[in-house]
Amino acid sequence: MIVRILGEGPYEVPDEEDRALGELDGQLEAAIEAGDQTRLDVVLGALLERVRAQGRALPADDLRPSDLVLPHEGSTVAELRALLAEGATASGLATEP
Repeated sequence: MIVRILGEGPYEVPDEEDRALGELDGQLEAAIEAGDQTRLDVVLGALLERVRAQGRALPADDLRPSDLVLPHEGSTVAELRALLAEGATASGLATEP
């Protein structure tokens, strides 16, 4: 799957990581709903680190459609709530058509 980290670029991540990423995303969603910035920082950091560790960085100009789009490191609860309001799914994990 192709995972794009906003402000950083795309990664090709093995499909087997889908479950682990989904679990972290659920924790991210809970942190956003609770307005817990500290928890958001920890979970988002773990999510991004997993993508970086398990994935292979692709060139920034790789235009293949992304399966997931993740917020940048350091995102705030307010920023992610705004993403959700704009139609992103699952707490900042946005699927692209």
